[in-house]
Amino acid sequence: MTDTVARLAQLDACAASDALDRLSLPGAVTGIQRLTTTRRISGRVITVKMGRDEGQPPASRHLGTTAIESAQPGDVIVMEQRTGIDAACWGGNLSLGARLRQIAGVVVDGPARDIDEAREYDFPVFARSSTAKTARGRIVEVATNVAITIGDVTVNPGDFVVADGSGVVFIEHGHVERVLAAAEAVAARERAMVAALREGTPISQVMGTSYETMLKKAGGSA
Repeated sequence: MTDTVARLAQLDACAASDALDRLSLPGAVTGIQRLTTTRRISGRVITVKMGRDEGQPPASRHLGTTAIESAQPGDVIVMEQRTGIDAACWGGNLSLGARLRQIAGVVVDGPARDIDEAREYDFPVFARSSTAKTARGRIVEVATNVAITIGDVTVNPGDFVVADGSGVVFIEHGHVERVLAAAEAVAARERAMVAALREGTPISQVMGTSYETMLKKAGGSA
Protein backbone atom coordinates (compact mmCIF):
# COMPACT_ATOMS: atom_id res chain seq x y z
CA MET A 1 0.00 0.00 0.00
CA THR A 2 2.78 2.45 0.89
CA ASP A 3 4.52 1.84 -2.44
CA THR A 4 1.24 2.29 -4.33
CA VAL A 5 0.53 5.63 -2.65
CA ALA A 6 4.11 6.81 -3.21
CA ARG A 7 3.95 5.97 -6.92
CA LEU A 8 0.57 7.65 -7.23
CA ALA A 9 1.95 10.83 -5.68
CA GLN A 10 4.38 11.17 -8.59
CA LEU A 11 1.59 11.35 -11.17
CA ASP A 12 -0.76 14.12 -12.22
CA ALA A 13 -4.42 13.79 -13.12
CA CYS A 14 -3.77 13.98 -16.86
CA ALA A 15 -1.29 11.08 -16.83
CA ALA A 16 -3.76 9.02 -14.78
CA SER A 17 -6.62 9.90 -17.15
CA ASP A 18 -4.53 9.00 -20.21
CA ALA A 19 -3.68 5.67 -18.60
CA LEU A 20 -7.36 4.93 -17.98
CA ASP A 21 -8.12 5.77 -21.61
CA ARG A 22 -5.37 3.44 -22.75
CA LEU A 23 -6.86 0.64 -20.65
CA SER A 24 -10.49 1.51 -21.55
CA LEU A 25 -11.35 2.11 -17.90
CA PRO A 26 -13.60 4.83 -16.39
CA GLY A 27 -12.46 7.22 -13.69
CA ALA A 28 -11.91 10.80 -14.87
CA VAL A 29 -14.37 13.39 -13.56
CA THR A 30 -14.73 16.89 -15.01
CA GLY A 31 -16.13 19.95 -13.28
CA ILE A 32 -14.87 19.53 -9.72
CA GLN A 33 -12.61 22.49 -9.01
CA ARG A 34 -9.66 23.00 -6.68
CA LEU A 35 -10.91 25.73 -4.34
CA THR A 36 -7.97 25.99 -1.92
CA THR A 37 -4.17 25.56 -2.03
CA THR A 38 -2.21 24.87 -5.21
CA ARG A 39 -1.25 21.31 -4.31
CA ARG A 40 -2.05 18.14 -6.14
CA ILE A 41 -3.51 15.49 -3.84
CA SER A 42 -3.59 11.72 -4.14
CA GLY A 43 -4.26 8.77 -1.89
CA ARG A 44 -6.62 6.04 -0.76
CA VAL A 45 -10.31 6.97 -0.72
CA ILE A 46 -12.64 7.21 2.28
CA THR A 47 -16.21 7.70 1.03
CA VAL A 48 -19.19 9.59 2.48
CA LYS A 49 -22.72 9.65 1.04
CA MET A 50 -25.14 12.50 1.72
CA GLY A 51 -28.93 12.59 1.43
CA ARG A 52 -31.85 14.95 1.93
CA ASP A 53 -32.96 15.82 5.45
CA GLU A 54 -36.48 14.33 5.60
CA GLY A 55 -37.09 15.39 9.19
CA GLN A 56 -35.48 12.38 10.78
CA PRO A 57 -34.04 12.69 14.31
CA PRO A 58 -30.65 14.43 14.41
CA ALA A 59 -27.67 12.12 13.92
CA SER A 60 -25.53 11.37 16.95
CA ARG A 61 -22.42 12.44 15.05
CA HIS A 62 -21.79 15.49 12.89
CA LEU A 63 -21.54 14.68 9.20
CA GLY A 64 -18.00 13.97 8.03
CA THR A 65 -16.58 13.25 11.47
CA THR A 66 -16.72 9.45 11.15
CA ALA A 67 -14.69 9.67 7.94
CA ILE A 68 -12.11 11.96 9.53
CA GLU A 69 -11.66 9.74 12.58
CA SER A 70 -11.44 6.52 10.54
CA ALA A 71 -9.00 7.88 7.95
CA GLN A 72 -5.29 7.20 7.97
CA PRO A 73 -2.68 9.90 7.27
CA GLY A 74 -2.54 10.51 3.53
CA ASP A 75 -6.10 9.31 2.83
CA VAL A 76 -8.52 11.44 0.81
CA ILE A 77 -12.15 11.92 1.88
CA VAL A 78 -14.58 11.82 -1.06
CA MET A 79 -18.18 12.98 -0.55
CA GLU A 80 -21.28 12.54 -2.71
CA GLN A 81 -23.69 15.45 -2.25
CA ARG A 82 -25.96 15.04 -5.27
CA THR A 83 -29.24 15.89 -3.57
CA GLY A 84 -29.78 19.01 -5.68
CA ILE A 85 -30.03 21.06 -2.48
CA ASP A 86 -27.67 24.02 -2.17
CA ALA A 87 -26.00 23.09 1.12
CA ALA A 88 -22.42 22.38 2.10
CA CYS A 89 -21.41 18.98 3.42
CA TRP A 90 -17.90 20.24 4.22
CA GLY A 91 -16.83 23.30 6.20
CA GLY A 92 -14.10 24.98 8.19
CA ASN A 93 -14.04 22.86 11.34
CA LEU A 94 -13.95 19.70 9.23
CA SER A 95 -11.03 21.13 7.27
CA LEU A 96 -9.12 21.82 10.47
CA GLY A 97 -9.94 18.42 11.94
CA ALA A 98 -8.81 16.68 8.76
CA ARG A 99 -5.66 18.78 8.53
CA LEU A 100 -4.68 17.86 12.09
CA ARG A 101 -5.10 14.16 11.26
CA GLN A 102 -2.86 14.58 8.18
CA ILE A 103 -5.63 13.74 5.72
CA ALA A 104 -4.47 14.67 2.21
CA GLY A 105 -7.62 16.53 1.20
CA VAL A 106 -11.33 16.31 0.43
CA VAL A 107 -13.20 15.92 -2.86
CA VAL A 108 -16.89 16.91 -2.86
CA ASP A 109 -19.34 16.28 -5.67
CA GLY A 110 -21.45 19.19 -4.51
CA PRO A 111 -20.94 22.41 -2.53
CA ALA A 112 -18.39 23.12 0.20
CA ARG A 113 -18.13 26.17 2.44
CA ASP A 114 -15.72 28.08 4.71
CA ILE A 115 -13.29 28.16 1.82
CA ASP A 116 -11.28 31.04 3.29
CA GLU A 117 -10.79 29.05 6.49
CA ALA A 118 -9.57 26.02 4.56
CA ARG A 119 -7.05 28.27 2.82
CA GLU A 120 -5.83 29.53 6.18
CA TYR A 121 -5.39 25.92 7.32
CA ASP A 122 -3.62 25.06 4.04
CA PHE A 123 -6.08 22.20 3.55
CA PRO A 124 -6.93 21.11 -0.02
CA VAL A 125 -10.64 21.29 -0.84
CA PHE A 126 -11.94 20.20 -4.25
CA ALA A 127 -15.66 20.73 -4.83
CA ARG A 128 -18.28 21.20 -7.51
CA SER A 129 -19.12 24.64 -6.10
CA SER A 130 -18.96 26.80 -2.98
CA THR A 131 -21.81 28.11 -0.83
CA ALA A 132 -22.44 29.80 2.48
CA LYS A 133 -25.45 27.57 3.24
CA THR A 134 -25.20 25.10 6.12
CA ALA A 135 -26.18 21.44 5.91
CA ARG A 136 -28.32 21.83 9.03
CA GLY A 137 -31.98 21.19 8.22
CA ARG A 138 -31.14 20.50 4.56
CA ILE A 139 -28.96 17.42 4.16
CA VAL A 140 -27.73 14.55 6.32
CA GLU A 141 -25.01 11.94 6.18
CA VAL A 142 -26.41 8.64 4.93
CA ALA A 143 -23.34 6.43 5.35
CA THR A 144 -19.55 6.31 5.50
CA ASN A 145 -17.41 3.93 3.44
CA VAL A 146 -20.08 2.78 1.00
CA ALA A 147 -20.17 2.93 -2.79
CA ILE A 148 -20.88 6.47 -4.02
CA THR A 149 -21.21 8.22 -7.37
CA ILE A 150 -18.91 11.11 -8.32
CA GLY A 151 -19.70 12.57 -11.71
CA ASP A 152 -20.47 9.45 -13.74
CA VAL A 153 -17.98 7.27 -11.85
CA THR A 154 -18.76 4.73 -9.14
CA VAL A 155 -16.24 5.13 -6.31
CA ASN A 156 -15.74 2.53 -3.60
CA PRO A 157 -13.89 2.83 -0.29
CA GLY A 158 -10.31 1.72 -0.80
CA ASP A 159 -10.12 3.01 -4.37
CA PHE A 160 -7.51 5.65 -5.20
CA VAL A 161 -7.73 9.24 -6.41
CA VAL A 162 -5.53 11.90 -8.00
CA ALA A 163 -6.80 15.49 -8.10
CA ASP A 164 -5.17 18.68 -9.36
CA GLY A 165 -5.96 21.81 -11.36
CA SER A 166 -7.04 19.77 -14.39
CA GLY A 167 -9.56 17.49 -12.72
CA VAL A 168 -10.19 14.51 -10.48
CA VAL A 169 -9.36 10.92 -11.46
CA PHE A 170 -10.41 7.79 -9.59
CA ILE A 171 -8.69 4.43 -9.93
CA GLU A 172 -10.39 1.21 -8.89
CA HIS A 173 -8.42 -0.69 -6.30
CA GLY A 174 -8.37 -3.84 -8.41
CA HIS A 175 -6.89 -2.01 -11.41
CA VAL A 176 -4.39 0.22 -9.63
CA GLU A 177 -1.23 -1.68 -10.60
CA ARG A 178 -2.16 -1.72 -14.29
CA VAL A 179 -3.11 1.94 -14.23
CA LEU A 180 0.06 2.97 -12.39
CA ALA A 181 2.25 1.17 -14.92
CA ALA A 182 0.44 2.79 -17.85
CA ALA A 183 0.46 6.24 -16.21
CA GLU A 184 4.17 6.01 -15.45
CA ALA A 185 4.80 5.26 -19.12
CA VAL A 186 2.71 8.29 -20.10
CA ALA A 187 4.63 10.50 -17.64
CA ALA A 188 7.98 9.24 -18.98
CA ARG A 189 6.88 10.05 -22.52
CA GLU A 190 5.85 13.54 -21.47
CA ARG A 191 9.23 14.11 -19.82
CA ALA A 192 10.94 13.01 -23.03
CA MET A 193 8.82 15.46 -25.03
CA VAL A 194 9.68 18.32 -22.66
CA ALA A 195 13.37 17.48 -22.91
CA ALA A 196 13.18 17.42 -26.70
CA LEU A 197 11.49 20.83 -26.77
CA ARG A 198 14.14 22.31 -24.48
CA GLU A 199 16.86 20.87 -26.71
CA GLY A 200 15.42 22.72 -29.71
CA THR A 201 13.36 20.05 -31.47
CA PRO A 202 10.55 21.77 -33.42
CA ILE A 203 7.24 21.38 -31.66
CA SER A 204 5.65 20.00 -34.84
CA GLN A 205 8.04 17.06 -34.57
CA VAL A 206 7.64 16.66 -30.83
CA MET A 207 3.86 16.66 -31.10
CA GLY A 208 3.91 14.46 -34.23
CA THR A 209 4.32 10.76 -34.65
CA SER A 210 8.02 10.84 -33.82
CA TYR A 211 7.32 11.47 -30.12
CA GLU A 212 6.30 7.83 -29.75
CA THR A 213 9.98 6.89 -30.14
CA MET A 214 11.16 9.35 -27.49
CA LEU A 215 10.08 7.14 -24.61
CA LYS A 216 12.23 4.30 -25.93
CA LYS A 217 15.19 6.65 -26.00
CA ALA A 218 14.37 7.58 -22.40
CA GLY A 219 14.51 3.92 -21.44
CA GLY A 220 10.84 2.95 -21.35
CA SER A 221 8.11 1.71 -23.65
CA ALA A 222 4.74 3.11 -24.63
